[in-house]
Amino acid sequence: MRQCDQTVISCAVTGSIHTPSMSDALPVTPDEIATQAVDAADAGAAVLHLHARDPQDGRPSSDPEVFRQFLAPITAGCDAVVNITTGGSVVMTLDDRLAAARAFAPELASLNMGSMNFNFAPAAGRVTHWRHDWEREYLLGSADRIFSNTFTQIETILNGLGERGTRFEFECYDIGHLYTLAHFVERGLVRPPFLVQGVFGVLGGIGPDPDHVQHMARTADRLFGADYVFSAFAAGRHQFAVATQAAQLGGHVRVGLEDGLYIGAGQLARNNAEQVEKIVRILAELGRTPATPAQARELLALKGPEHTALPGQAPAVRARSGR
Repeated sequence: MRQCDQTVISCAVTGSIHTPSMSDALPVTPDEIATQAVDAADAGAAVLHLHARDPQDGRPSSDPEVFRQFLAPITAGCDAVVNITTGGSVVMTLDDRLAAARAFAPELASLNMGSMNFNFAPAAGRVTHWRHDWEREYLLGSADRIFSNTFTQIETILNGLGERGTRFEFECYDIGHLYTLAHFVERGLVRPPFLVQGVFGVLGGIGPDPDHVQHMARTADRLFGADYVFSAFAAGRHQFAVATQAAQLGGHVRVGLEDGLYIGAGQLARNNAEQVEKIVRILAELGRTPATPAQARELLALKGPEHTALPGQAPAVRARSGR
């Protein structure tokens, strides 16, 4: 893996798995998402991974205009790298999932590296009072859905966004996903340096055991050598343990309320910034310094915000291939 003196902290602000009934802290409206994102950046996050939600009931949204409502204050309030989802939600079409990234041509976008069972139905059993009618059915329905990321879909995303200079957070939920990524590297559709985000603890993907994290990193080292940047996160209660191990391996970390709602055993996080502050403290104990947005951009060879179509940014002067 490519080494760096600093650790890039990504914050996944709201996601599409958790629902409003699970935590009062989960940001739903554009104002809430923007405020928590900027606060997370102020706390030390160099990258902000962003989904949108319907402001009325909190269900996942693909509407670029909803994204615009929080992207504008985020870009005005901080210099963090904006990372827009292409995963969206398991109930969205591919065009829906790509709508925001196509509209804003961000520096960074997530890209899931394989179709999979993505089951978050067990979370429904931990909710005793539902705020909105859609939530329970949405959670339980995930047990009978496939999260589709075919080779054709992946190539569509690589070509469509890559031609506009967007680079990718390659989300790998299992070892086989690394080999899928290697296929696209071999074809020249992905060029170094590229970000491999190991995802652990999702029901349907690889577990959060330390051996699995080590195996993911070793396999990526064998496949990609120094051409890639390693980062990792885990869903739920293993969130900080996996982040700590990733940092110890020389990699980077992701936290945020998309991935876990808690700050400690039985204690809900008050906001995203609280999770960022906790990982900053852990990194300090490991002798690691959080990367600035500028350092993250250099490490990942990003095109810079001026080459995006984000609100408040001047139009790109020229296209830059980000594949």
